[in-house]
Order: sequence, then C-alpha cells, then structure tokens
Amino acid sequence: MNHRLLPLIAVSGLLAGCSMAPAYHVPTSVTPTAAFKADPGWVPANPSDTVAKGAWWTLFGDDTLNSLEARVVITNQNLAYYRASYAQALATVRVDKAALLPTVGVSAGVAANGTVSGRPNASGASSTTTFSANGTASWAPDLWGALANTVSGARANAQASAAQLANATLSAQGTLATSYFTLRGIDAQAAMLDTTIVAYQRSLQVAQNKYAAGAANAADVDTARTSLENAQASRRDLERLRTANEAAIAVLVGENPSTFALPHTDWHPVVPEVPAVLPSAVLERRPDIASAERLVAAANANIGVQKAAFFPAVSLTAQLGSSAGAVSNLFGAATSVWSLGASAAETLLDWGARSAKVAGARAGYHAAVATYRQTVLTAFQEVETELAAFDGYRAEDQHYRAASEAAERAERITRNEYQAGTVDFTTVSAAQASAYAARVNLIQSTVNQQNAAVGLIQAIGGQWTNPGN
Repeated sequence: MNHRLLPLIAVSGLLAGCSMAPAYHVPTSVTPTAAFKADPGWVPANPSDTVAKGAWWTLFGDDTLNSLEARVVITNQNLAYYRASYAQALATVRVDKAALLPTVGVSAGVAANGTVSGRPNASGASSTTTFSANGTASWAPDLWGALANTVSGARANAQASAAQLANATLSAQGTLATSYFTLRGIDAQAAMLDTTIVAYQRSLQVAQNKYAAGAANAADVDTARTSLENAQASRRDLERLRTANEAAIAVLVGENPSTFALPHTDWHPVVPEVPAVLPSAVLERRPDIASAERLVAAANANIGVQKAAFFPAVSLTAQLGSSAGAVSNLFGAATSVWSLGASAAETLLDWGARSAKVAGARAGYHAAVATYRQTVLTAFQEVETELAAFDGYRAEDQHYRAASEAAERAERITRNEYQAGTVDFTTVSAAQASAYAARVNLIQSTVNQQNAAVGLIQAIGGQWTNPGN
C-alpha cells in the first residue's frame, strides 16, 4: 500500500460526518392556551372502552359506515397515490444512504490472439488465449456532511410524506362520514316527505269534497293542490341530492358510481360526545402539523448540503487487476497489478452560484418555518370553529325539537278546524308549511350535529387515547 495515502485517508475518516447544517430546533409557534375559547369547559370524556385508537367513526354506531370506512384506506385512489409517494420517499432515503458507502465493481474477460499463414494449404497457424480480471473500488468521503445532510433531508421528507398520508387518510375518512350522514339525512327527509305527501293528498281530497258540496271555494282546492305539487317536486329533488352523495361515497371507496348503491335504511342517528384534548396536544396529534415540521427539518438539512459545496471534494480509488494465459494463474504475484489513488477538486470561481444556492436554501428554510407556523395557527382556528359549531348545533337542537312539536300540534288543530268549517284552507296551508319546515329543520339539525362532530374530530387530529389506556 502507498503509505503516502495514509495521512489523507486518516484525515478523511476524521472529517467524515462533519455537518455544515445549522443545529436544528423545532420552530417556535403560537403558545397554546390552557383551554379553548369556544368551550372553556370542554373536559375529557370516555366515549367507549371498546373503540380502537383512531377508529373514531365507530362512535356513531352505524355498521354500514364502519364497513365503508374500512374500505377507504384500501381502495381510495387518492390514498393509493399518497402510499406510493411515501414508498418512493423511503426508496430515496435508501438511495442517499448508499452514497455514503464505497462503490465496488468487478470485470472479467477472455481474448484469443493468433496469426494465420499466407501460404496455400498451410496449417501452421498459431494462437494464444488471455484471461483477465479486474476489481475496482471508489469512495468519496463525506468530509463536509453533504451526503449525511442529504440523507437527513430525505429522511425528514419521508417522515413528512408519512404524515401527509395520515392527513389524507383522515380527510378521506371525514369526507366519507359527512357524505354518508348527509345521505342518511336526505333519506330521513324523503321518508318524512312521503308521509307529508300522503297527508297533502288527503287535504286535497277534503278540499275537493267540500268544494263539490258547496262548502268551500275553488281557491281552497288550488291552494291544496299547490301544497301537494310543491311537496312532490321537493321529493323529486331529494332523489337528485341522494344520487350526488351516493356517487361521492362511491368515489371515496374506489368504486364506479354507476354500479355502486347504498340501500335505504331506517334512520337511527347517534351524536357522540367528542373527547376533549388540551390545546397543546393538538400540536402533537395533527398530521398536517407533523408534516410541516418535518419539511422544516428537511429545509434545514438542505442548507448544510449547499454550504458543503464551498469545500473541496475528495475521492479515493483502488484497483486490482490481473491477466494470464490460464484462469488458475489469475491474481498470482507475477500477473497482478494494483493501484491506489486519491484526487481532490475545488471550484475556485463560480460567479456567486454557490452563495446564491445557500441563500436560496436559507430562504426555503424560512418559507418552511412560515408554513409550519401558519399550519399551527390554522389548526387552532379549525378547533375553535368546529368546537363552536358542535356546541352551537347541540344547543339549537332543543329549540328545533320544541318548534317541531308545536308546529305538529298547530297543523293538526287547523286541519280539524277546516273540516269543521271554522277556518279557510289558507290557514291550513300555512300550518302545513310551518310544520314541514320544522320537520326539515329538526332532521337537518341532527345531520349538522353529526357532521360537526366529524369536523371537530378531524380538527383535533382524528384519534385519542381513552382514559386509563
């Protein structure tokens, strides 16, 4: 071995792993308060000891929804894209890690050489066969941490990709749940409207009978018919809305909307309590925040990669070769040749290109920090908004329930009064319209509460650990 190479190899070993990247710290962001402003009394609740961590949709007690959610993570094509992106990011990490290690190669060959006599009918041709084999190795020691920082950046990007997959999964699950609850609310309105249409048909028949008997005028018949036609048109519109939501659910579970169908079923809505979390815990639970923080780490590592370009690049090479007339003689002392070498390269003048790349990397870092801080602020905004919505819809429900009961009584009373001839049909029509609107509001209130619960669950990160676990 060439002993003059020993000092260079020793220095390379000592310097390998030196990093030009700034020491990384998670960026500071908004300081969480002790409680959320929208509901300072929101306290932890134990929804169910049987609910698996992350399987939040089971709190709604709907077997059809549970089966659809199980399919989303498997067949949803958006999630398939994010899974592939994550796998690609992991492969990039492996590629970058391989660059830290020496590259080794081998080659082998055989050649035949000879002469041919120029005389006619001559048989004095001669030939020789030569076998050769070569081995090479090269290594570029990571003196300034460029490769190590590249690996760190790739690893941070892979972690960000994993968080993006988790965030996309949570989004798809939440969208499926809200589409499903909306569809079931439409089914409930349709069932209610079918009953309403039957009642309107009876009212029209009563008006027609009274008109035939001379006890009512034609306006009563037309008013009754108007209410019936409007109700039938609304019923038809509900079918349109149901088809749209059913198609959206089909795409979410990765099926062709033309062949996908959700049968009507009895409506038994459940509005669960969403377990509370401390504001500070939101920073740890939300995958979009985790992704943004990992991208900051990747940007920080990139600064080190760009700064390393200011220093010389060193490369070490080794080669061992042999050639002989027989395979058994390869790599014998008399037939082998070896060599060791080292080279260094340094850019002396690049007209500011490297400085510009470092400046760009620093700007990218600051942009990533701003994105992270904005993501945190948006997270707290979403929790406050969804918490206010959840509490608001829950408070509204009791008023809608009372209004519906009162409207039902008024409708019944005015219908009886009309049959008794004490009021005209205009009064009945107004009572029917009021009762119908109240019933719709009550159904929509329940759907709003369910969707607000989904939104709040998404805002706090989509999963929690039950007390005692």
